[in-house]
Amino acid sequence: MAATGKARGEWHALLDAENAATWSHADIAAWLHREHGVDGWWAQGITVGYEQARGLRVPGQQPDGSFAAGSSKTVEGDLLEVLEKAITVFGDHLGTSPVSISRAAKHPTARWVLADGTGVLITISPGPVGTVRRARVAATRTRLASEQALEGAKDELATVLQRLGE
Repeated sequence: MAATGKARGEWHALLDAENAATWSHADIAAWLHREHGVDGWWAQGITVGYEQARGLRVPGQQPDGSFAAGSSKTVEGDLLEVLEKAITVFGDHLGTSPVSISRAAKHPTARWVLADGTGVLITISPGPVGTVRRARVAATRTRLASEQALEGAKDELATVLQRLGE
C-alpha cells in the first residue's frame, strides 16, 4: 500500500503487536489514524483487510455483522442526468421511491430502504479521466442477513445496471 507508507503485512504486524484483533472496527481505524496519521479512507481499507486476514470478518461482511454486495457500470451522461436515470431504473425495479436523494454532493446518491430491512444505495461518480459525459454508477445492496445472499444480490444489481445502458 504505497499510499500508506507500509505494506499490508507491515500494518498487520503492527496491529498484532497491539492485540488489535480484540478491538472494534472503529477502534482499529481510529488507532491507525491517531497513531500513524493514516488518512481515514486508507485506515478503513487497512482495517477491513486486517479483519479479513485475522478471520474477524469475511469478504462483504460489514462491522455490524450484516453483509453488502456491490456492482458498478459506466454509462453516458453527466452526473445528475445519470442519477435521475438510475433513480428511475432502480425505483421501477424495487417498486418504491428512494428515501433520500443527495443531488448536491460531490458524488450524488440515492438510497432506498426496503420492507425486509435491506437497502440499496446508488452513488454516481465521474467516469474515467479523459472521458466526456460519462459517469460511473456504483450500486450497493446493504444490510443483507447472510453471506449466502451476496451472490444473488450482486447478480441482481448487475442486471439492473445493464438497463442503464439501454
